[in-house]
Amino acid sequence: MLELQALSKHFGGVHAVDDLSLTVNRGEIFGLIGPNGSGKSTTVNLICGVLPVTAGTISFEGHDITSAQPHRAVAAGLARTFQNIRLFSHLTVWQNLWVAQGRTDGHESSRFVKRWLAGDSTARRSVSDLIAFAGLSDRGDEYAGNLAFGEQRRLELARALATGPKLLLLDEPAAGMNLEEVRELDERLRQLVERGITILLVEHVMELVMGVTDRIAVLNFGRKIAEGTPAEIQNDEAVQEAYLGSSNKA
Repeated sequence: MLELQALSKHFGGVHAVDDLSLTVNRGEIFGLIGPNGSGKSTTVNLICGVLPVTAGTISFEGHDITSAQPHRAVAAGLARTFQNIRLFSHLTVWQNLWVAQGRTDGHESSRFVKRWLAGDSTARRSVSDLIAFAGLSDRGDEYAGNLAFGEQRRLELARALATGPKLLLLDEPAAGMNLEEVRELDERLRQLVERGITILLVEHVMELVMGVTDRIAVLNFGRKIAEGTPAEIQNDEAVQEAYLGSSNKA
């Protein structure tokens, strides 16, 4: 579904991502882990078109999206969340999801303002379903900035889903969550795969990564040093030395 071939991103003399090749298969949860500064978020930004590629190619569903701008990547079926929450804090939960929706049909009237005024029933039903999925049914009219941290994390996930993605890129979605919230996130990710969404998961919380992913790639200083199942990664000596150590955290 997603294929990176010899992907590189250089910032002057710094090789943030260096000759990275990997494939994410349809219907799986693929983990991307590594120490801080290893190039994980840079890789996500390259895939989404936020950063230009220095070298290499990115293919999505057989199409070259190496130079695609972010809105084109979204239109192709990619969505992402961020390390640092980037909600519209001055909008309500409901409004954050409404503005994230793409066109619901092929007509000019489906543009955002006209959809808002017309009260498109399909769009509203979709928003209600996403609010329920995020566990925010009683918070729909609350400003996003007033939500608790864990609620904001769930809303950001729901907002990404509002774009109707085929591939969901999650950049540290469990950051700042307590153990119970991490377990709830684990269940939500499994539900998304059952709905046909493929996931690329960048994460530091090893309980989540090792429990929910099908395969994992490990980065260190921008280069891939290992790839395999969670069990294989846990037992890889190079990974243990460069990344896991005694704390089991990136």
